Amino acid sequence: MGNRGMEELIPLVNRLQDAVSTIGQSCSLHLPHIAVVGGQSAGKSSVMENFVGRDFLPRGSGLVTRRPLILQLMSASTEYCEFLHRKGKKFTDFNEVRQEIEAETQRLTGSNKGISPVPISLRVYSPHVLNLTLVDLPGITKVPVGDQPADIEYQVRDMIMQFICNDNCLILAVTPANTDLANSDALKLAKDVDPQGQRTIGVITKLDLMDEGTDARNILENRLLPLRRGYIGVVNRSQKDIDGKKDMKAARLAEKTFILSHPAYRHMAESMGTLHLQRVLNQQLTNHIRDTLPAFRSQLQGQLLALDKEARVYREQSPDDPTHKTKALLQLIQRFAVDFEKVIEGSGDKVDTMELSGGAKINRIFHERFPYELVKIEFDERELRREITYAIKNIHGIRTGLFTPDLAFEAIVKRHIVMLKEPCINCVDMVVQELITTVCQCTNKLSSFPKLREETERIVTTAIQEQESKCKDQVLLLIDIQLSYINTNHEDFIGFTNAQQNNHSNKKTAPRMTGNQGVPPPSSRIVIRKGWLTISNISIIKGGAKEYWFILTAESLSWYRDDEEKEKKYMLPLDNLKLRDVEKGFMSSKYSFAIFNTELRNVYKDYRFLELASDSQEELDNWKASLLRAGVYPEKVPVTPESFSSDPQLERQVETIRNLVDSYMNIIYQSVRDLMPKTIMHFMISNVKEFIGSELLAHIYALGERSVLMDESPEQEKRREEVLSKHTALKEALAIIGDISTSTCSTPLPPPVDSSWIQSCR
Repeated sequence: MGNRGMEELIPLVNRLQDAVSTIGQSCSLHLPHIAVVGGQSAGKSSVMENFVGRDFLPRGSGLVTRRPLILQLMSASTEYCEFLHRKGKKFTDFNEVRQEIEAETQRLTGSNKGISPVPISLRVYSPHVLNLTLVDLPGITKVPVGDQPADIEYQVRDMIMQFICNDNCLILAVTPANTDLANSDALKLAKDVDPQGQRTIGVITKLDLMDEGTDARNILENRLLPLRRGYIGVVNRSQKDIDGKKDMKAARLAEKTFILSHPAYRHMAESMGTLHLQRVLNQQLTNHIRDTLPAFRSQLQGQLLALDKEARVYREQSPDDPTHKTKALLQLIQRFAVDFEKVIEGSGDKVDTMELSGGAKINRIFHERFPYELVKIEFDERELRREITYAIKNIHGIRTGLFTPDLAFEAIVKRHIVMLKEPCINCVDMVVQELITTVCQCTNKLSSFPKLREETERIVTTAIQEQESKCKDQVLLLIDIQLSYINTNHEDFIGFTNAQQNNHSNKKTAPRMTGNQGVPPPSSRIVIRKGWLTISNISIIKGGAKEYWFILTAESLSWYRDDEEKEKKYMLPLDNLKLRDVEKGFMSSKYSFAIFNTELRNVYKDYRFLELASDSQEELDNWKASLLRAGVYPEKVPVTPESFSSDPQLERQVETIRNLVDSYMNIIYQSVRDLMPKTIMHFMISNVKEFIGSELLAHIYALGERSVLMDESPEQEKRREEVLSKHTALKEALAIIGDISTSTCSTPLPPPVDSSWIQSCR
């Protein structure tokens, strides 16, 4: 065999296979094996049966092999079979083996010729075999048959690729001699994953079925379409022989007779036939195992090291120990309190790099979303002037007033102050929602104990809701305080004299944009926002709507081809820009707004406005809030003041009060924008943090169900079992590898050959 002293390598790898099979798909170990690949009716099953010397594989037309069959051949003094899924039962009747394979296949795939990647493991002990591990894969098919899915070709290909992509897999590419070798699907697949030919062995079947006067001598001598490991020719039983129950010994004798009697093959008879193929595969698999053993041992050690800590915790802590439950409960609640504070304060162990959360999102609510909510308050200029006019007239009553009445000013200001209640309450609601989201995020670490997680979320959410009520009461109280006294002596208030002087200048300038409450501009170098937006008003001729990566600063809005920010498409200065809403299209799933220049200049190339779209209304509002922070305000439709009276004195009084309202409301806006974050921090965030840190554990203990709270979830129980079984299997596998001596020499790999023919025939 050329590898004396290494005969036990394959049996030891079979023991490894058994060790890791107990933990299923959770262990990503790729053991050395030989995968048998070929088209339908290429003779794969016959080759494997010839190795065993028995009929045991299902036969029929179409796709017969529908699950991978891991066939472990073990040299032994007696002959019997064992299935991994039927441990303890020995099969001595090979007809029963075939029936068991068919039944186990149908159990997962049904009777509709479907396939499954879950393998069947069969071990055959026999004095007539050499140690080998083979994987029989479904035959490569092109056309669906019966109830097979339309993509059966791709399903089979994907399944084959899962096995042969592994570097620890030798590929046995089976091709009938009576077909064109250059079009062999098996060789093409092998070449895709093994371009250097280091793992591919060619097998030529059906030599006896070639047309008269033709032979495969050039192929078998590796002169035509060569492979690095070469080709081996075999003669299987014909369908007539199989139907006639021809004995395997007689079949091997007939194979030997055919080879020796054929003038093209007799000179290389010793390097052909099933027995020679079996010896070569045994030798090459043994060598392959020896070569891949060091890397395989490192892989085992790496996986074992990764599981050591978790397995040790599971072994030391019994899930039924009440002391452990109490200790774990205390640690989990303390950890939850620490995590919550870190997420809010921005010093968490795991920093989210994909989106804002916790304290960062609340900060954005305070300084972008809330100012945007204030700006969204719409004032109808025409209606406002009408109200001022009626207020002045009603206050003067039957007399004609000579002076502007301050009561009219107070009435209008108070009505506008009342309108601030809605955006203030909305701000509280947004913070509450983010706090609840943060709580759910922090309780993810309690997912192993679903009852504890549920009760923790319920208790903390209830506390948040209680603080929410107090906070809203305080916010409304702040508004009521502003209503209780109109401070016209405020240092920033322009007063009646200045308001009257501003009348003439206001008429010469653009109409005021009511509601554009000033937001302190950030530094020009600070990036306010990044994200994807779609420019949706580009014509189809010029490329159509397309998504770009946008970056907003205090001075410009730039967009790039992608988020690598290497290829800048354009930079738009923010000077004189405004934004307005765009109605959602009938067939559009996106939400849009437009940016335009107030001086009627083009904003981008020959476009007067830029229509930007996002996937959600929330994302749209976030961009608007960020633009507001950068000084780009929503458009207010300018209104030309109407004359509600022919009295010029009344008109001057209306304009004076209008100026006073603007001045005083700006003071109110600044005050509210300053007090709202402070109020929410005090009544909501600080109190909730204090509750979680000092009172949550007491509320948990008060439930009196500590043992129930600490019951593990089914997923956690399953995880515990998986980790412990996998850890045990990995230790066993390393112990098995420790028994292997690699001091012997292996047969070197043949030199490379010209295999460009496979590429040219694709």
